[in-house]
Amino acid sequence: MSKLTPSQQDYLEAILDLGEGSVRSIDIATALGFSRASVNKAIQSLKAQGLIEHEHYGQITLTESGLLEARAVRRRHNLLKTFLKEILGVAEATAEEDACRMEHVVSPESLEKLESFTEHYLQKK
Repeated sequence: MSKLTPSQQDYLEAILDLGEGSVRSIDIATALGFSRASVNKAIQSLKAQGLIEHEHYGQITLTESGLLEARAVRRRHNLLKTFLKEILGVAEATAEEDACRMEHVVSPESLEKLESFTEHYLQKK
């Protein structure tokens, strides 16, 4: 995984969530609650890193590496949310918010252990 900022990870995740096809910047702005200017700045940064393709005023698509990054963020998010909600009994909304924050800082080692524990726990349930 490359060193992306939490904000850049959120953008990639939003693009993935909005559809693996083409997305417009206004869709991202609406989904994340950011201004179009902020989205445009982030889009330029992600494009420069080769994570998205974007023609001026055109559709935004994830590149292969962008798709891999977005899926990795989504996987971490889903795992953390499942752990919080299904194992710890955290309320849905709180689990969603906490998973959003935690997905950016959890180490690969902790994630691997958490995944193993969660799978084992849910199989016994």
